[in-house]
Amino acid sequence: MDSVTKIRKDLEGCIGKTVILRANKGRKRIVVREGILESAYPNLFVVKIANEYDSIRRVSYTYSDVLTSTVEVTICEEEQEENVKIS
Repeated sequence: MDSVTKIRKDLEGCIGKTVILRANKGRKRIVVREGILESAYPNLFVVKIANEYDSIRRVSYTYSDVLTSTVEVTICEEEQEENVKIS
């Protein structure tokens, strides 16, 4: 099993959980967002983000973004108060 397939399987098992995304937008700009992992498709995954203005936004990233460390995904485990980082 290759790395992209492993990342996809890990994320598919976490659908519905809260995640923290840390995305590198280039030129030393890092964006950190918290949302809910909504769905995982064969080539990308979607995270639903609610902001302070009560609008819901969906962002999508590819599994290769995680593989190349452009995006770091941290799964928040509520019951254990422990975070699991997928990379």
